[in-house]
Amino acid sequence: MKDISKYYKDLYGDRYDKDDMDRRYESLIKRHEELFGVKEDDTMLFSTAGRTELAGNHTDHNLGLVIAGTINLDTIAAVSYREDSKVIVNSEGFPEVVVDIEDLEVKEEEKNTTHALLRGIARAFKDRGLKIGGWQANTTTRVLKGSGLSSSAAIEVLCAEIFNNLFNKDALPPVELAKISQYAENVYFGKPSGLMDQIGCAQGGVVGIDFQDNRNPVLTPIDIDFEKFGYDLVIVDTKGNHADLTGEYAAVPEEMKDVAAYFGAKCLREVDYEEFIDKLPELRKTIGNDRAILRAIHFFNENLRVENMLECLKDDDIEGYLFYVEESGNSSFKYLQNVYPAINVKEQGLSLALALTEDYLDGDGVCRVHGGGFAGTIQAYIPQNLTEDYSDFMDSIFGEGSTTVLAIRKKPTCRLI
Repeated sequence: MKDISKYYKDLYGDRYDKDDMDRRYESLIKRHEELFGVKEDDTMLFSTAGRTELAGNHTDHNLGLVIAGTINLDTIAAVSYREDSKVIVNSEGFPEVVVDIEDLEVKEEEKNTTHALLRGIARAFKDRGLKIGGWQANTTTRVLKGSGLSSSAAIEVLCAEIFNNLFNKDALPPVELAKISQYAENVYFGKPSGLMDQIGCAQGGVVGIDFQDNRNPVLTPIDIDFEKFGYDLVIVDTKGNHADLTGEYAAVPEEMKDVAAYFGAKCLREVDYEEFIDKLPELRKTIGNDRAILRAIHFFNENLRVENMLECLKDDDIEGYLFYVEESGNSSFKYLQNVYPAINVKEQGLSLALALTEDYLDGDGVCRVHGGGFAGTIQAYIPQNLTEDYSDFMDSIFGEGSTTVLAIRKKPTCRLI
């Protein structure tokens, strides 16, 4: 295998296992030959990582501010050209997907499938006047599913980068690949998602994102390494049940927009905070939903927190940054109310994980809900000398492998060889 170990540090941080990674890529290439009969010299390797939300909990859908970080858990692909117009993706653990990109029409029967995503991504390239063609790939992933790390966005961006590299000499920057992926997910797959996940997977590093102009978000890259401050960025998967939570997730943006509609706006970013406060008595009577008002308060204050956190990161003020991380977590619990589902108050794995973490750290580190909430993961900044013991403790509560130490990945979505 060609030596790709020179990329490992920028892909996986300082604590990767070289032998493990070598075996992972060697196995991927070998599997490609078994599936498609293509030798190593004609095989290309691509990598796209998952992402972690560092700040801006449930703000992007109302054109707010967020901070996202690309992480050291990735989806990798071995890829080769085809002479026909078919795109074939064989993902480990899933049925093979075959799409003929001669036909790029939306198909209702393909909604919620990878077929739809591939067709939509190809269509977006063609609509931009870019080239498309046939290719085949096998993939394997270490982006944890159901943990708020955007495993689905990672595979979308990966496929977009394959079209971008193979046929267009990487003409599109990461943010455009993110937009293409979102388009495929919205129009072809049938999921009305925002853009944060795809940008976080595509961009590399830590980036502030301002969604005020949703078609052209403003990015603020930040060079930060939490490990240099003595902290590990850790997520804990509480392994809660995600079933029947669609209504809980959908209610968050809907209720925020209900508040905005009172002021004649489409989303909360268009509402003046002082006017919001002045009209509160009348607003309460009109919409009859105090939770919606509380969620709006979270939105306004979370936007301010993101601005403050970006300044702290620019100034290497880790203590100030962690202060706002804790504030964000408290606001999510009290005002946004996405830590446990109202439809099942007995299942509070996230609340339990937060309580146990706060007790364990005793002020030396912070934690918050991670991602969409209601079930899934918490995020914690753990002093490095405590990480191993903390991981053992949380695994004893939520099961072996519940705790994952993340690192910020520097490289964007890319072709390696």
